[in-house]
Amino acid sequence: MRTKLTFSIISFLLALLVSVPAFAQQSWVQQTSGTSNDLYSVYFPNGRTGFAVGEGGTIRKTTNGGTNWNASTSGTTNDLYEVFFLNPNTGYVSGSNGTVRRTSNGGTNWSSQTSGTSNTLYEIFFVNPNTGYVAGSGGTIRKTTNSGTTWSAQTSGTNNDLYEVHFMYPELGYVCGAGGQIRYTTNGGTNWIAQSSGTTNALLDIRFSNTTSIFHLYSIGYSGTIIRTINAGANWTPQVSGTTNELYEIHFTYPMVGYAAGEGGIILHTTNGGTNWTQLVSGTNNTLRSIFFPAGDTGYTVGINGTIRKTTSGFVGITPVSSVLPDKFSLSQNYPNPFNPATIINFEIPEQGNTGLRVYDAAGRIISTLVDEELNPGVYEISFNAADYPSGAYFYRLVTGSFSETKKMILVK
Repeated sequence: MRTKLTFSIISFLLALLVSVPAFAQQSWVQQTSGTSNDLYSVYFPNGRTGFAVGEGGTIRKTTNGGTNWNASTSGTTNDLYEVFFLNPNTGYVSGSNGTVRRTSNGGTNWSSQTSGTSNTLYEIFFVNPNTGYVAGSGGTIRKTTNSGTTWSAQTSGTNNDLYEVHFMYPELGYVCGAGGQIRYTTNGGTNWIAQSSGTTNALLDIRFSNTTSIFHLYSIGYSGTIIRTINAGANWTPQVSGTTNELYEIHFTYPMVGYAAGEGGIILHTTNGGTNWTQLVSGTNNTLRSIFFPAGDTGYTVGINGTIRKTTSGFVGITPVSSVLPDKFSLSQNYPNPFNPATIINFEIPEQGNTGLRVYDAAGRIISTLVDEELNPGVYEISFNAADYPSGAYFYRLVTGSFSETKKMILVK
């Protein structure tokens, strides 16, 4: 046991030492989009099926991870700025002149929806099959509760253009836009409340870094702006991006691992929650307008002149640390314990399956999702960094297949 634990710790430390050079060499490979039109958004509802949309009503679809991209007839010549899918069949696009269109058969047909506005709609987002939001020029926010059959106006409280709307839950959402605008709602958009972003630069995207934590968000925009909050927006702190290029979209694959794409083909990458951002070699000088990772190691970015590029060497949050296949499920006590601020959690799974490893506070609230993906049989370890949390007792729970186990750990600062 001592030998195995020592090997795990050494492997973990070595991984940290080599991480930055390895990420800097991450390979992004050109794909043939079949169009020279600018592409503004990309979305994959699963690992193989994806959609890219853009200029002049362009929609391209792949069903084989980007090996081939085929045309999908959108039924409009309006520019399409955003694509969002609930599943491989049901999806939406939004764009200029109030365009909203929906498909229920994977893009074979797209039907027009009446958005109720002629303003440009830069963003569309659904929190569930019924409830969705669009945001756009002139402070436009509109909401549907019937899958887009009707869209009702909401009072955003601003006339600034809004470029992104993003929700964690049906009640809790954020928008960002021109002039450093950030606004949020806790009641499904009945009221939108302004936050102080600390910048007047246009903010083009806002995202949660964790699908279960309401506290951690990032926003990006003009002049290389990246700002972060760890308290749901009560305070926003600037981060050093290392660029003055415009940044269009940000995507987190794990709570501490994120990517941002932007002007001049720039792709930035962090593995420590934005303390450091490293510029990757994207392989293009074309401006990149969108970036999306359907899996931790596989990502796509799209941009002007029909640019689509793919990586399969993205950072994977967790990898096996032993070639020995375990014969039973187990969750080990974290090490060290007590800890400050980081600790290592080791677990074993003898069969392939969807695996979740989450950290809870003493009140039973999820504060961090460390693993949420399908894993192969193996011995795994992952680091939990509690730098943003107060001293106290925390619990981590492993759920995979029919197995679940919870253990307690102590943070002492």
